[in-house]
Amino acid sequence: MRGLMVVLLALTLSSISKAAPASASPDAPLLRPKIGLVLSGGGARGLAHVGVLKVLERARVPVDVVVGTSMGAIVGGLYASGMRADEIERELLKVRWEEVFASRVERRELPERRKDQDQEMSAALELGWRDGELRVPQATVSSRGLETLLRRYTLAVRDVTDFDRLPIAFRAVATDMESGEQVELSTGDLAMALRSSMSVPGVFAPIEREGRILGDGGLVNNLPVDIARSLGAEVVLAVNVGTPVGGRETLGSIIGLSAQMINILTEQNVQRSLASLTARDLLIRPDLQRLGAGDFDKTAQFIELGRLGAEAQLTRLTAWSLEAQTYRAWQALTEPPGQPQVKLSFVEVEGSELAHGERLKRQLQSRAGEPFDLAKAEQDARRLAATGDFLRADYRLVKRPEGDGLLLEVEDKPWGPNYFRFGIDLATDFAGRSAFNLKIGHDRRWLSASGTEWRNRLHLGESPLLATELYHPLRWNARDAEDWFVSAWARSEFKVLSSFDDEGQETAQFNRSEGQFGLDLGRALGLAGAVRLGLVHHAQRTSPRILGALAQERNRVEVWRETALHLRVSADRLDYAIFPQQGWRAEAGLMAGQRTGQGLTEGMYRLQMSGTWVRTFGRHSLNLHAQAALSDEGGTPMVGRFTLGGFHNLSGYASGQLNGNHLVLARATWYRRLQQSVALTRGFFVGATLEAGNVWLDHRRVSLGDLRWGGSVFLGADTGLGPMYLAITSAPRGSTGLVFFIGRP
Repeated sequence: MRGLMVVLLALTLSSISKAAPASASPDAPLLRPKIGLVLSGGGARGLAHVGVLKVLERARVPVDVVVGTSMGAIVGGLYASGMRADEIERELLKVRWEEVFASRVERRELPERRKDQDQEMSAALELGWRDGELRVPQATVSSRGLETLLRRYTLAVRDVTDFDRLPIAFRAVATDMESGEQVELSTGDLAMALRSSMSVPGVFAPIEREGRILGDGGLVNNLPVDIARSLGAEVVLAVNVGTPVGGRETLGSIIGLSAQMINILTEQNVQRSLASLTARDLLIRPDLQRLGAGDFDKTAQFIELGRLGAEAQLTRLTAWSLEAQTYRAWQALTEPPGQPQVKLSFVEVEGSELAHGERLKRQLQSRAGEPFDLAKAEQDARRLAATGDFLRADYRLVKRPEGDGLLLEVEDKPWGPNYFRFGIDLATDFAGRSAFNLKIGHDRRWLSASGTEWRNRLHLGESPLLATELYHPLRWNARDAEDWFVSAWARSEFKVLSSFDDEGQETAQFNRSEGQFGLDLGRALGLAGAVRLGLVHHAQRTSPRILGALAQERNRVEVWRETALHLRVSADRLDYAIFPQQGWRAEAGLMAGQRTGQGLTEGMYRLQMSGTWVRTFGRHSLNLHAQAALSDEGGTPMVGRFTLGGFHNLSGYASGQLNGNHLVLARATWYRRLQQSVALTRGFFVGATLEAGNVWLDHRRVSLGDLRWGGSVFLGADTGLGPMYLAITSAPRGSTGLVFFIGRP
């Protein structure tokens, strides 16, 4: 009986709408005109559309057509798919926008090799080499998080490919980035249509769809009133939340100038749309104050301001109100279709020209023959994105003759498969001591169907270094996260070591050159880390560079060669490599074998261990770090194996001031993230350290009672080139000074 009543009410609504003449007045609600809702783009400002929708529902105003651009397309598309305003609000308030717009997946989900690269240099600045030319990324952030959200929200209408057949007819607007033409999206995959409309230039990479490269629709039609009219809308409810053109104060940087240029272009087409509105139409322009297009952390505030803006027009809105029973019938007609449980007939990975599809498929949790699991599908997309090989990784349910299946779609980075990363180490104490190294990292991915990688590192500056590794998965297990691998590697390094007296005065300098090569067999320990066992050959030469009067007894050249087995175990669960907020990291390495040189042949061993533990309480983080190392060098070497001194490595002492063969260091660091942030940084931090440690040449002299103390107070930033610090350092047996530091302490 209830279903019959809904049908009868629907027929009544339809007949009323069809009977209404084009000149029908909104003052005659029984002759209801066809209403088109037009939602503009505006980045985070588009969240205000949700507040407008809440008022429309409370006023019982039906909508026959929805047209949107960029963020307006996303909110409008979700509404057209059958989601109610309260549901959209509830979902958006749960979103962690910093993760949605992150450049990659959460660090804890990265494979062990990608985490290791984080420890070497920042991942923020990445270039590529392809087809004989250097290429730059197409976007500053990944769209993976946004695509996952849109896919989840539109699952209920996944089978609807004609947007006229959605619960409410819908159109999204995009820009053809080759021709500059407007593209009206009316068919296809709704989630990707919404994503295409919000391909903000320089922020999200454009989407290729049916042979066209699509960018943000705001460039050509940010308030698409004309499209609503073409769909038969007799009354247009237009909501404009676009970012207004800024004043002179916004033109002081290239970022400000770029944003102003886009705002000018957008505002011009908005003005044309506004000029087309008639007396029958209604424009809602919420007062969004000084909130910007990037203020996604103010979702609740935007929604509230949108509600206030719509309530200011409530008198006019009620002219199109329906009776409560009639409105409930309209809502019943716009409910999303029910979705039966899907059993997966197949699971496939498509889209990559470089990566091997079957190899990628082994990473997935979703399996053919099992019911579709949303959480598993999202995890599968994240796992593929975590490899770092793809511009985007998305999933969708598809129908084929053999049944419903899950298709994971990936898109190769246009700037791969040769990737370059850059960083710098720079330190100065403003007292004549300084150091500089330029760091360049190179990765070549997918040299074979198994996923073979070639990784190289080059340091130019005070401490030159060249390292290379060929890494080959053995495919002995079903999943990469537990797979075995072999690694052939080599490393050459040169450094200048100094010797100091008890007063901290430099007495000598030594050149040390080292070369190593090895072959390892290893196994990944899930996503946490890896274990390696291998054979290594190590050659070292130490010679005097400058000798003072008190160091003449070390006027000789030492050459040692070592052949040994080495074992290395590492695990990393930190959420960030720089200024982590939560997690831990541990590493241990043991090397044992035979040393020859100086007319001697003897056994040797070397052990190094380190650990880091971090917790955050509110806005305050506590980072505890400890490390210990010992080396059986034999005799009395010219310079010890390990050094201490320098910022965060016994602050208040000169870099490398203490050297020996046995090392202990403990450090407690407190830091607090500040509100201020600028481009190419994760944020600014203020903090302090307390450090204790020492080194000894002879293990018989090791004593915790002989520990030295140091500390620092610093202002830091996590930048695209690595961490940056400005600090005051001090040590009771050292000195007090000012330090500027870029790189890893």
